[in-house]
Amino acid sequence: MLGRTVVALLITLIAVSGLGVLAVSLLPETPATVAAAPPATVTVLTAANAVQGGTLLRMEDVGSQEIPTANLPEGAIRDSQAARMDVVGSMVRRSLPAGEALRAEALLRPGDHGFLAAVLSPGRRAVTVGVDAVTGTAGLIWPGDRVDVILTQSLDEAEQPIGRRVLGERVLSAVRVIAVDRSLVQGAQPGGVVDPMRDANRTVTLEVSADEATRVAVASRLGKLSLSVRAAGTPASADAVPLHVWGGDVSPALAGARGNAAGGSAVRVFKGTQNVEEIRFR
Repeated sequence: MLGRTVVALLITLIAVSGLGVLAVSLLPETPATVAAAPPATVTVLTAANAVQGGTLLRMEDVGSQEIPTANLPEGAIRDSQAARMDVVGSMVRRSLPAGEALRAEALLRPGDHGFLAAVLSPGRRAVTVGVDAVTGTAGLIWPGDRVDVILTQSLDEAEQPIGRRVLGERVLSAVRVIAVDRSLVQGAQPGGVVDPMRDANRTVTLEVSADEATRVAVASRLGKLSLSVRAAGTPASADAVPLHVWGGDVSPALAGARGNAAGGSAVRVFKGTQNVEEIRFR
């Protein structure tokens, strides 16, 4: 009797276990958890610091930030080296807080209609100076910089000492650069022919008074103009005294050369053994 009971219990346990396994196998599979894909992003140009309206953007004013593509503001400028070079020198139409995305409609670029009228201070003029890689400080001048204009000229006067035949002088001091390169004059030409001389021969447009514009025009006919960048915050009054530098001031060799300092050639006339007369021809 006991043996039958044990056998019945074993059969019951086996049956229950089988039913449990069958029930588990019939349960629906739980789907594997899939990690959400990160949102697509894009890097845009931003104001690296607070920029006041009417300011000409400098390289240090331009930053970048990565934002989701879905949140891309309309007109935002995507970051690239070409885009950075394009916005530098543009005038900010309104004040921008640090971190705000730069938008095309918030900038007025050189070559855009009305750029000069918006950039120039009341009563001021715009004058353009041609420079090369040397006289333009090798492309290191940017809109917003303050520069001195230096004239170098050679004097074709044979009667002058050699050390006084080359002269350098400061024509203007602390004038503001408002544009660099020929895009200001010719305007933007998308898809135009690339000028291989663009990087070597450039133009720099300066903000000057009416009298200073005339001085620059005359100076450009007298000799070669060079630009010298001033340190930020240097007062113009520091250079109130006009600067003149002669060749002899720079080169001791020229300073010691006599040349025809007394003027022209000379002929000595000997009258006897004691009397000598020198005649000069100018």
